[in-house]
Amino acid sequence: MKKYLALFIALVLCASALAGCAENGGGPRRVVLNEVTRSVFYAPLYCAAGLGYFADEGIELEIVTGGGSDKSMTALIAGDAQFALMGPETGVYVVNEGNKNHPIVIGQLTKRDGSYLVGRSADPDFSWEKLRGKSVIGGRPGGMPFMTLNYVLKNHGLIPGEDVEVISNVQFNLMGGAFEGGTGDYVTLFEPTATLFERNGSGYIVANVGLESGEVPYTAFMTMPETIKKEPELVKSFLRAISRAQAFVQSASDTEVARAMKAFFPDADEATLEIVAKSYRDTDSWMKTPVMTEDAFKRLQDIMETNGELKARVAFGELIDNSFAEKVVKELAAGK
Repeated sequence: MKKYLALFIALVLCASALAGCAENGGGPRRVVLNEVTRSVFYAPLYCAAGLGYFADEGIELEIVTGGGSDKSMTALIAGDAQFALMGPETGVYVVNEGNKNHPIVIGQLTKRDGSYLVGRSADPDFSWEKLRGKSVIGGRPGGMPFMTLNYVLKNHGLIPGEDVEVISNVQFNLMGGAFEGGTGDYVTLFEPTATLFERNGSGYIVANVGLESGEVPYTAFMTMPETIKKEPELVKSFLRAISRAQAFVQSASDTEVARAMKAFFPDADEATLEIVAKSYRDTDSWMKTPVMTEDAFKRLQDIMETNGELKARVAFGELIDNSFAEKVVKELAAGK
């Protein structure tokens, strides 16, 4: 995590030269969103796109999968994307490097870790104590999957690196493949990968990391200050589409949610997507609105601090701007 901060700094310094938006000739506004990974965990985003909510706002959205928060942040700062979806901890790192022109969190999508602990055999009587002496592929140091896993392990009396080997040299989007290749006794996987592994016998879900860690602003939307300043209506329109989708997934059936996002998961059948949608709904993983709370942001930094990854506490208002989300929620509630 620390390794790529130098790159962030360099990109921030030249962001003004790289950023900018092309004229759209009066047609739909083309917008690029860089997502940290592709997962049903982000269902409200895909539902917003699949149900035409972005199109209703005059936005032609292209979703690019970064394959890691470092890549998503780099794309945002470099001007290759107008918005990025990733863990807010990445913004904390950038702020702590002293950059004034840092990205701003404008809305929250999920409120707990979306990872499932997957083992090599079914274990209906699983307990975290069973990880003692074992190895787990847990993501990269400084990233939320890695930090949340360590947080949960410590809460269960297990010391990472001593009682449990937490493998940290596997890139996030390659963790499933590494596990299938024989690395680790366990792995933490997002959906639908975890369920697909279970259905094809490659692994078995034994625990939900998010339920163990508690509520935390796990993934959020970010944009650059320049976008907020020059295109406030775009920011508002983007969040209006997201907020509508957040309301949709709260009331829609699992089948309706699965169908709305099916186009974004061509390798997963509808039955799998229904199972996953139900799982994330049952664990209350999705935000009802994009408004982040200060308590949640504090817990995020608590987890970072526990992992030794927090250089200094970042003030809520320095990184989070709820103004657009609050306006959108108020207007939608009023039927506007």
